[in-house]
Amino acid sequence: MGEPSPSLEICPVCGGDRFAHEPVLWPELIEQWELSPEEVAYIDLQQGFCCTACKNNLRTMTLAAAMTKAFGFDGSLKDFCRNHPGIRQLTVIEINPAKNLSPFLQALPKHALHSFPQLDLQQMSFPDSSIDVILHSDTLEHVPNSKRALEESRRVLKPGGHLFYTIPIVIGRLTRTRQDLPASYHGRPGVERADCVVQKEYGADFWCEIFEAGFREISLTSLIFPASVAIHAIKT
Repeated sequence: MGEPSPSLEICPVCGGDRFAHEPVLWPELIEQWELSPEEVAYIDLQQGFCCTACKNNLRTMTLAAAMTKAFGFDGSLKDFCRNHPGIRQLTVIEINPAKNLSPFLQALPKHALHSFPQLDLQQMSFPDSSIDVILHSDTLEHVPNSKRALEESRRVLKPGGHLFYTIPIVIGRLTRTRQDLPASYHGRPGVERADCVVQKEYGADFWCEIFEAGFREISLTSLIFPASVAIHAIKT
């Protein structure tokens, strides 16, 4: 598998057509994650390839594309949130700001932004079957019991409700827990916040826990493979 090419014509978030690419990984994290040079290249692309207009990176652009695709909307997330009557009627819960998607999602009348870990994804305060859409980006890997978090998402979603999210995936290996490994943190070099500690490193079997949590219908979206994968699960 060759190095992915950072080619994208239009930003699916704002419709912009100019992009920048800056590496974001640092030596300590690369060593802890045990990444090969090829893996470093596509994860740097995932996190550091950005639209110069809205500043969203590849992972959140892919998340936006998954969301508009799910509702059959052919256009940017910006226009989707402003103009699509279906999404504007739905209760949309965003957990942690998904990079710079938040300013666009805030145009939705029933959008609410919550923060992890203040909102415990393993035991959410929402009633059963009360939410239409849940959205988060690179958050689940920081939750101690990620399967429980997915079960909770399924519990609070209405029948037919949507879960959209991203996680960093190393596609050439299997998922592993960091429970017995030295602490590793995402975010920025030298920042060791409790909510940035990595609980799980996802691999090619990332999809298993989604089905184990009770979801029966999932789809994947990639704008540049293998650098970007967004997950869409529906409560059937």
